[in-house]
Amino acid sequence: MKEIYLAGGCFWGVDEYMSRLDGVVETESGYANGHKENPTYEEVCTGNTGHTETVYVKFDEKIISLENLLNKFWNIIDPTVSNRQGPDIGSQYRTGIYYIDGEDLNIINKTLEEEKKKYSKDIVTEIMELKSYYPAEEYHQDYLKKNPGGYCHIDLNK
Repeated sequence: MKEIYLAGGCFWGVDEYMSRLDGVVETESGYANGHKENPTYEEVCTGNTGHTETVYVKFDEKIISLENLLNKFWNIIDPTVSNRQGPDIGSQYRTGIYYIDGEDLNIINKTLEEEKKKYSKDIVTEIMELKSYYPAEEYHQDYLKKNPGGYCHIDLNK
């Protein structure tokens, strides 16, 4: 099993989208790469913790490759927008790909180079090693499964 952390704006939609992919065995909403330990949702929403809403994704490489998973991720975000996705604005909604296995960086960069060809503007999605991650509160986990028709800024049918 492989693991990657993906930030694509509000984590509810990213979590639901990723959980629907064949080969993804686990997802979890959380907060990544900030400076505050164990932040709450309310603290992250202030934009002062440095965290971004992020989804932990555990997947089976035999079913879905990291490259394929990342191509699907790029498809649901606007990587040219800083600190915003859809109507959600703030540094906690910035986009990012956070890895824990340094060997994944070559694949991540390969998908980035392909993505750059689609845009005339610069891509601002962060690509960096995961520095910290804290699971979000229970009510955020599987939010759209618990609340069908709840808020989502992405097209879950992509």
